[in-house]
Amino acid sequence: MHMENHRFVLVGVGGQGTLLASHLLAEIGLSLGLDVKKAEIHGMSQRGGSVVSNVVWGKPVFSPVVGEGEADTLIAFEKLETLRYLPLLKPSGAIFVNDHEIEPITVSAGKQIYPNNADIEATLHKFTTKVFWIPANQIAEDLGSARVANTVMIGVVLKGLGVELDYGVRTLEKTIQSRYLELNLRALKAGYDWLAISNHKG
Repeated sequence: MHMENHRFVLVGVGGQGTLLASHLLAEIGLSLGLDVKKAEIHGMSQRGGSVVSNVVWGKPVFSPVVGEGEADTLIAFEKLETLRYLPLLKPSGAIFVNDHEIEPITVSAGKQIYPNNADIEATLHKFTTKVFWIPANQIAEDLGSARVANTVMIGVVLKGLGVELDYGVRTLEKTIQSRYLELNLRALKAGYDWLAISNHKG
């Protein structure tokens, strides 16, 4: 697979599996024969804290740093986190948003109002036309557990990049514990298939 450097930024909150997703994405890049650099920029182990990770694929890759306006792909596991890190996206970049809401403390305490989807989408479209809203939590729950929403998202992203599903399958087989493997494989395929049959044009 030929690819110039492709910079991913993955954002979410603690407990969503953002760092596992970034690890999977890094391993998939290696399986494609690419150089890979990965960095956790900021992570909070407790649930509710913002988590950010960069993954860079390419030949060669010298640094995992993704500066403002440099990200090719922004993957957001929670909607509000998309807005926080939107300035990192390049104008031609793509955004994959999990249509899932986790209220930050400022909202639950009544100090702020969580923006509605229309307002979020309007802001995203100021940066790019390539916005994909994915019901990843709903897809994962339908499979049996919302915990695999992160794997659903990776499946969608692979399809969006034109990467064959088998690269993701082999990575999961090497990475995920056997008792969770079948569910994650189904989640990966469900995400991949979702983009294939959705009406998104990119």
